[in-house]
Amino acid sequence: MLRSALINVMVQAAYKAGRGLKRDFGEVEKLQVSRKGPGNFVTAADHRAEEVVYRELEKARPGYGFLGEEGGARQGSDATHRWIVDPLDGTTNFLHGIPQFAVSIGLERDNTIVAGIIYNPATDELYTAERGKGAFLNERRIRVAGRDRMADAVIACGLPHIGRGDLALFREEFAIVQAKVAGLRRFGSAALDLAWVAAGRVDAYWERELSPWDMAAGLLLVREAGGFVTDCDGNDAMLVKGHVVAGNERLHRELLDSVKAAAKK
Repeated sequence: MLRSALINVMVQAAYKAGRGLKRDFGEVEKLQVSRKGPGNFVTAADHRAEEVVYRELEKARPGYGFLGEEGGARQGSDATHRWIVDPLDGTTNFLHGIPQFAVSIGLERDNTIVAGIIYNPATDELYTAERGKGAFLNERRIRVAGRDRMADAVIACGLPHIGRGDLALFREEFAIVQAKVAGLRRFGSAALDLAWVAAGRVDAYWERELSPWDMAAGLLLVREAGGFVTDCDGNDAMLVKGHVVAGNERLHRELLDSVKAAAKK
């Protein structure tokens, strides 16, 4: 597969940050058995990874704006372009030695996501997408799953946790969806959940209380893989509202209807 210069820039930044994360992940697995635990170590790893990504992207595309989970917004001289970056999506997984985490990089041009990559250093899986050019896992073209019945579907979701999220609303959503599907899964990385929808590994996905860097790259991946993505109200304001529903056309519609029904209770 011949990648564009833009995707190559993003991939190289992710690979460089990923090498550090992979090394740090090995240390985290050792720190699990210590009394202090790996908390402070992982926080430092997160910040290091973001700085690596920022430096690589800034060197290749000077002047682009940058929005990162750790460093926040950095204004650039080019107001039409902005990188949206999560240097370590799935921090809690990383913290516990669970190899389900990723570097996520999206590029926004004039308020539209035009390129995205998601890289899991633990599995060496690289998801890439550019607007109008399809979605890929490593060198292979990917498509959303073709299942059209909720009863056959495995659905990914997020779980609100202590101090974050509307637990009562999620219980309503969970109860409605659980009664309709073959299985529900909670993997702990929104970026990879969206990538897995794009790759057909899960049939659909919904989650609330997300940030732009959790979703930016994954939204494009799903759409370029033939899927549908909206917020939980059925609109195109995912990055603003912080919630998402994704899947193929049929399952996206049915999952969205279920989420809407829960919100009305």
